[in-house]
Amino acid sequence: MLFPNGQFSSCIKPLLNLKPPQISTQTGNPYDQSHYNYSEKMSSLILKRSCNNKSLHNSFLRINLFTRTLFSLSEPHFHDSPIPVNNQQVPASSYAFLENKNNGFCSYFHGNWKVPIPYDCNFVRFLSSQAAVEASTSDGLTVEGIIANKWVIHDENESDWRSHAAAIAQSIHLIKKRLRWKKLIPRLKILSEELDKPDLWDDPARAGKISREHGSIMGKMKEVNAFEQELIEHIDMIKLAREENDSELESESLKALLALRRNIKEKELEALLAGEQDSCSCFIEVQAGAGGTESMDWASMVMQMYKRWAENRGFGVTVVDEMPGDIAGIKRATIKVDGEFAFGYAKAEVGAHRLVRISPLDSNKRRHTSFASVAVIPILGEGFSHVQINESDLRIERFRAGGAGGQHVNTTESAVRITHIPTGVTASCQNERSQNQNKMSAMAVLQSRLDQLEIERQARINAEHTQSLTDINFGSQIRSYVLHPYRMVKDHRTDYEVSDPDSVLQGDLDGFILSFLSASLDKNEEDDGI
Repeated sequence: MLFPNGQFSSCIKPLLNLKPPQISTQTGNPYDQSHYNYSEKMSSLILKRSCNNKSLHNSFLRINLFTRTLFSLSEPHFHDSPIPVNNQQVPASSYAFLENKNNGFCSYFHGNWKVPIPYDCNFVRFLSSQAAVEASTSDGLTVEGIIANKWVIHDENESDWRSHAAAIAQSIHLIKKRLRWKKLIPRLKILSEELDKPDLWDDPARAGKISREHGSIMGKMKEVNAFEQELIEHIDMIKLAREENDSELESESLKALLALRRNIKEKELEALLAGEQDSCSCFIEVQAGAGGTESMDWASMVMQMYKRWAENRGFGVTVVDEMPGDIAGIKRATIKVDGEFAFGYAKAEVGAHRLVRISPLDSNKRRHTSFASVAVIPILGEGFSHVQINESDLRIERFRAGGAGGQHVNTTESAVRITHIPTGVTASCQNERSQNQNKMSAMAVLQSRLDQLEIERQARINAEHTQSLTDINFGSQIRSYVLHPYRMVKDHRTDYEVSDPDSVLQGDLDGFILSFLSASLDKNEEDDGI
């Protein structure tokens, strides 16, 4: 028997006085704060019930909840908490004291502190086996079992734990699907074997790439498994509360379940952005297409739309290059969008955008159709760059900047155009006052364009689908913005549409982006047979 009579209570009594400090509200995540508060309260209730022998008649549930208590106490905010042993307050870092005062106890180690518990090899095996099996409640209910039960999912305001549990289980299932869970597990095994090779770091660049990918997959899997475990624990808590007629425990557990439901909804979105470059910043390039001055004006409107979208999402926006139109608008322009997952979101906008309107530039008030193309290039950074650029392969030209200018900008040759001779790819920058600053910005754009070319080349070799720009003309558009004779914006790839073009042109693009990312993921899963 894992815990003989009386031993379960005696081993956890020293833990009752642990008092975790509050998480700073300035730097802490509100969900983390409420989760820690809930863990502290629930752990205290479990420990007190166990010591008083008032509940936990089910031995498996008893062990499961006790294990949960140990792991919740091992969170970082407990690491420096004093642990009461033999009526003395012992700092968590005082390993020697705990090791020397065993008296039949072994030290359970986690992170930076140890807790004395009764030595039992079965208990150690029990802890180590938890990571290898699917999380389940004391009566064997798993996440897949919850989905199979087809519990009705109500609105969040309904106090129905089955509804919350079903919604969370569906979210977990969706996240796994988006992450291609079945492919992650064998991939992780391959990466782990690579990391174990003694000659791995003979090639630092390759080793770094393998290490980053391994860490990324581990992080994703750990987070999903944590959601599963937390869901199971909350269900066990609610069952325990109802068994003991404890309305306080049931209410707290229901609140925690609702908080988990809301938090995991946000993770569904992040799961859409699981590509290798999705977390990068990016360049967004807009170029006028068929339609002359009308299209130049439309290209300017599209660029303003992306600036507002990026600012609304909290991304940093910097104009890198801009070539004004002959009469109005722009011929082309490039902006840099800085922020996490900027490329992951913006990649949904690649393609030709079509505008239908009564032109304000036409005195006869005729209806015009204009086109602008959008390209999105990830900024991979030094550690991720695929292409080495040699100075001998570059042709650097200096010229006077165009545009409105000022006392200095149009009087010196501060603008820079760089051509990569082997590929013919060019990049220019004229927005900075200093020639050196313009050269640095142009080099960053050139590096990203060459990296993108290399990524597309490798994708073609592997026969994988890549998104590329088509002709900027009739029939090639990915989205239409119609302002006359009716008002509508429609994405032709997903059929997602809205009847308020003004809000879209003000940067409200999230609906289109999320619809495209979801549809693309579903298509990839069908192609892969998932």
